[in-house]
Amino acid sequence: MKTYTHNSYRLIIVLLFIIISFSCHAIEIWVSSKGNDYNSGTKENPLATLNMALRKARDLRRLKDPLVENGIRIILMDGVFYLDEPVFIRPEDSGTTESPTIIEAYDNAKPILSGGLQVENWKKADVLHGLKSGMLWVANAPKKAGSIIDFRQLWVNGKKAVRAKSTSGDKMDRILSWDKTSQTCWIPFNDKSVTFQPGMEMLIQQWWAIANLRIKDIEVKGDSAKVYFEQPESRIQSEHPWPAPWISKKTGNSPFFLNNAISLLDEPGEWYLDKENSKIYYYPREGEDLASAKVMIPVLESLLEIKGTIDAPVQHVYLKGISFEYSNWLRPSQQGHVPLQAGMYMLDAYKLKTPGTPDKAGLENQAWIGRPRASVTVNYANHIQFQECAFQHLSSTGLDLYKGTNNNLVQGNLFKDIGGSAINLGVFSDEAFETHLPYNPKDEREICTNETIVDNLITDVANEDWGTVGISAGFVKNITITHNEISDVSYTGIGLGWGWTKTKNAMMGNKVVANKIHHYGKRLYDTAGIYTLSAQPGSSIEENYVYDIYQSPYPHDPYHWFYLYTDEGSSYFSVKNNWVPAEKFLQNANGPDNVWQNNNAFVGETIKQNAGIREPYQYLEKEVVVDANWTLQEIPHFAAVELVGKGFDEAKITAIAKANGVIDTQLYQWKNHMVLYGKLNHIEHLKSQLALEYPKAEIKTYNTPVYNFSKFERCENLELASEWEHIVLTANLVEDVKLQQEYLDYHKTQFEAWPEVAQGFCNADFQQLQVFKNERQLMLIISIPKGKSLDELNPKTTENNPRANDWNALMKKYQTGIKGTKRNETWVFLNKLDSN
Repeated sequence: MKTYTHNSYRLIIVLLFIIISFSCHAIEIWVSSKGNDYNSGTKENPLATLNMALRKARDLRRLKDPLVENGIRIILMDGVFYLDEPVFIRPEDSGTTESPTIIEAYDNAKPILSGGLQVENWKKADVLHGLKSGMLWVANAPKKAGSIIDFRQLWVNGKKAVRAKSTSGDKMDRILSWDKTSQTCWIPFNDKSVTFQPGMEMLIQQWWAIANLRIKDIEVKGDSAKVYFEQPESRIQSEHPWPAPWISKKTGNSPFFLNNAISLLDEPGEWYLDKENSKIYYYPREGEDLASAKVMIPVLESLLEIKGTIDAPVQHVYLKGISFEYSNWLRPSQQGHVPLQAGMYMLDAYKLKTPGTPDKAGLENQAWIGRPRASVTVNYANHIQFQECAFQHLSSTGLDLYKGTNNNLVQGNLFKDIGGSAINLGVFSDEAFETHLPYNPKDEREICTNETIVDNLITDVANEDWGTVGISAGFVKNITITHNEISDVSYTGIGLGWGWTKTKNAMMGNKVVANKIHHYGKRLYDTAGIYTLSAQPGSSIEENYVYDIYQSPYPHDPYHWFYLYTDEGSSYFSVKNNWVPAEKFLQNANGPDNVWQNNNAFVGETIKQNAGIREPYQYLEKEVVVDANWTLQEIPHFAAVELVGKGFDEAKITAIAKANGVIDTQLYQWKNHMVLYGKLNHIEHLKSQLALEYPKAEIKTYNTPVYNFSKFERCENLELASEWEHIVLTANLVEDVKLQQEYLDYHKTQFEAWPEVAQGFCNADFQQLQVFKNERQLMLIISIPKGKSLDELNPKTTENNPRANDWNALMKKYQTGIKGTKRNETWVFLNKLDSN
């Protein structure tokens, strides 16, 4: 199979190497955490801060010093650079192709730009809230300008601690009700030791998003409590329709927990900031000694800002080998946080009494959104490069290429332990711009264009705002997202597009190619490895490797997850040659001219091998996070459910199958036997749903084949038909238990001992042949190319193949008909119901 080529970013990389080779004679400015900003900036007398180094570089360019002809290298030595203010790179700091400004780590050094502060002098606390003396540790809360430093995260020896909350581990409770009129919520409240205090919050899970709601008051009544919330989030949470709190007796109400109160501090790994008494409390995990541990809190929300203007962009600044750590994000503590999607929070949102907007006649709601802060933000900047950097221990977005960014390269970086999205790209909607409208600015320089995101590892992200994304792109143009690996994500791996519109807009020519995405959807659902929105002419999703999705513990629809998902308005996409374990896709309210081809587990091993990070950046793979204790979704696979009885309604059975995530439901019937066949998971749950509808029916499942022939695995011609027809037959094994075991043993060794049988299936162009067993009953499914008939193909299995005839004769010894068959009748064909 032809492999996708990426000439555009290869050219960028070649140019980079050329630039670096020329820069060996660039002027050098050295920076050390032990330096002094009054020093000269040489290696022997380094500066102390990157901001001062930039100032010196800026002056060299302002004065047109001839020494900058081959560029400026700002070299950071090993160590932690604690920032009092963000590093700010301006248009005046720009370089050129011939004379770039390079900010890089010294050989083998790991310089860290930190927005954090170490909390020291921990002591064991006295008895507190029922906990024994010595179980908690306490330290004085740091202050700045006489005020307590506020923060929402805390790390102990590099491991994020948990803000004190009402449930243990990963468990959540479920709300009882939500009253939109009074803007209140009823919750279970059995633990009377929990008391309300200012600053307390609720985190609630809502479909594909969460909300952080500041609690104004709690009114306890018996074993329940009525919760009131602060404004503005109280109004927004109750007025906006999507995503809203879920109320359902059948599937369960929205899960939640309370956090940020001293009365909730009751589990190892939890912490609490007592602002009133200027104390921080921590309940150590096993093996942690706070007397020697490194405890960090975030202080700065932004660590680096690269900011130009539309007419004077920052250009040709290259960062290499720099780490960005410990950023803060306080908006949820100050105004609450009610996101619409991908972490973009609603500034205002409400349901329309009369639906319809100029772009979308049926739209029933409107929203205006804000954008979460990022540790590194890039605005109006071109030819910026981030290479081999690390973004870790960050509270919100890692890297944000926001507006007016063009021809930038993000390559070979680590994004790990991040509260929000690892990377945001492009405008999602300006704050004054209704978020469902197509964005198409008159000045195209505003559009995020020709960016390359390549060979990055993104792992353990979206761990604060669960609805954020590994890589999230809004209204972008000619973006290439390729050869990245993404794992351990609470929601979606890659999100591409915004606006929910079929109208052509700023987006076009975007490519998501050869990425490796796995272990996503950890907390939320309505998710996918790759997700798109809106019209994007000339865009493609090709040769990606998507597998292993976590099982979200609290979904109202446990089947609403996908490997690939083109959502509202998605148009003009080419979706081809992606390796996925099963064809579990969603194409929801799509626009025109999408092409889907060859997305399955049969596209070839080369797709899997070529996807993900390439050399020389594969060393990043040692940082991959996978939660081995978290349950994975069962891969949808061919299986069957048989109902034996009377009064079956095809439409009802099909609807139940659809609600339970069955892919390509097929119904077959023989007398009083109805067989549902398709790709499904959680077969026992499907069985229970069918039993509720047909309590008198005998229901049998056929989930794991005792024999499985696959053309893709066994035949020389690996090309599979694009569409299959399934032939369903059933029979019994004879009653003799010894003969039943012989039958199974023959099938276990058939490929080795009777290779002619599989060759016969290849000759007949059988795509797949599976035998299932439930007690004595066998279910045989033969899959052939659509448009062919079994009568036409089956003779080819034995043509010039006497051993195949011998096999068939041998098998008759073990088989007999099911109840209702005629004398000497063994296998019976079930009739496919054409209505399906």
